[in-house]
Amino acid sequence: MSTTRVALVTSEAGLGLDEDLPPVVAALAERGVAAEPVVWGAARTAWERFDLAVVRSTWDYVERLDAFLAWADSTARATRLWNPAPLIRWNSDKHYLRELAGRGVAVVPTRFLEPGAPFDPARLDGPDGVVVKPAVSAGALDTARYPPGHAGAAARHARALLDRGRGVMVQPYLPRVAEGERALVLFGGVLSHAVRKDPLLTEPGVVDNDRHPHPGVVRYRPTGAEVRTALAALAALPSARPPLFARVDLVLDDRGEPVVLEVELVEPNLFLDTDPNAPARFADAVAALPQPPS
Repeated sequence: MSTTRVALVTSEAGLGLDEDLPPVVAALAERGVAAEPVVWGAARTAWERFDLAVVRSTWDYVERLDAFLAWADSTARATRLWNPAPLIRWNSDKHYLRELAGRGVAVVPTRFLEPGAPFDPARLDGPDGVVVKPAVSAGALDTARYPPGHAGAAARHARALLDRGRGVMVQPYLPRVAEGERALVLFGGVLSHAVRKDPLLTEPGVVDNDRHPHPGVVRYRPTGAEVRTALAALAALPSARPPLFARVDLVLDDRGEPVVLEVELVEPNLFLDTDPNAPARFADAVAALPQPPS
């Protein structure tokens, strides 16, 4: 019997910085699967030589979104790609939050501003301030929060993004984010583990693209309400089968109820080092993926 070959799709930066890659390679090897990291944008990669390509740390996809989506489509024709190309395309733009809300998922209230469309700068305010971010982004790039009464600064931030042809999200700042973001990691639709992270936008009015995207990560036991919210988000995805991997980021609203901040299906950090059994769970989920018809 031939050995299953898996490409763990990464980026040039991910090759050296993705701490999840080595334990995943080791866990798959224990299951007789030969896995190797492969850079998605590398020239002349023969993706058809792999039985499966698993998107992992393609952290530069935001800078080259069109090329990345074209790569996903072409790679899906050469081999099995997980998460699947249509789900990657859907999840690459945070307009998906509007769809999740329309399907009854509790999400952070989000207003979208589009390039070329007028908006009222005065509306970029709220009792606790607002957060302004691009609709296509990762790691809180080009994101900042603005205190109450700073609608002008928030509008200038939004206008700068819009003038570059980028869609913009405006969300209320939720004070209970000071209690930490919750990140629930699911493999094959089943909860594996969770972490809590310190708040990211601690300094108001500042766009800091050099900040650490995941400060103060600690292992966390989610509440029943948090698990139900994460599962509801996955149930609302435009996919007949649960994703191979998902990270659902939650914060608490003013009532203490969990709401979805993001559903990460493209290249999320899975925080495998916070749970010694997490790499094995991920490897089992990879091994359980459907096989192509013979």
